[in-house]
Amino acid sequence: MRELALNILDITENSISAGATLIEIGVSADFEKDVLRICIVDNGCGMDEEMLARVTDPFTTTRTTRKVGMGLPLFKFSAESAGGEFSIRSEKGKGTEVCASYQISHVDRMPLGDFGGVALQLVTMNPQADFRITAESGDRRGALDTREVREILGEGVPLSSPEVRMFLKEYIQENLVDIFGGRL
Repeated sequence: MRELALNILDITENSISAGATLIEIGVSADFEKDVLRICIVDNGCGMDEEMLARVTDPFTTTRTTRKVGMGLPLFKFSAESAGGEFSIRSEKGKGTEVCASYQISHVDRMPLGDFGGVALQLVTMNPQADFRITAESGDRRGALDTREVREILGEGVPLSSPEVRMFLKEYIQENLVDIFGGRL
């Protein structure tokens, strides 16, 4: 993968496949400490200890269509090769938390990429799940919680409707520019 946003998309798709109804995605940058942190937390089916111990092995997958699963191993590799760390916690029946940190200035850190586009796609293409997406840097913070948006819109107005989609796209992009200033 050429950008971290695609890793976020892949990990979040795992959450959706695991039956998550709430997925929290957080991206934070501390430019003074030179650290970028990405966390994806879900309330899906979770993993038992045996699966958790093997999940970063590329030859471990729950898919039946192929025998390799590259999402988590690549996310882990991208963090560790850019001076960062990777962690995963999961409990069967409760959900999973995947976090990666990166040294922002590291030559091997991939760019964040189109995180706004990924967030928009996840929110508008997965009506069965709610998302809380946060971004922060210093004293700048932004959040999008689909539960709040659905409450404001009322029943019968899907997040994928063209008007809502356009509003969400602009809202997400404006906040990301304000928070990160194009530095990621």
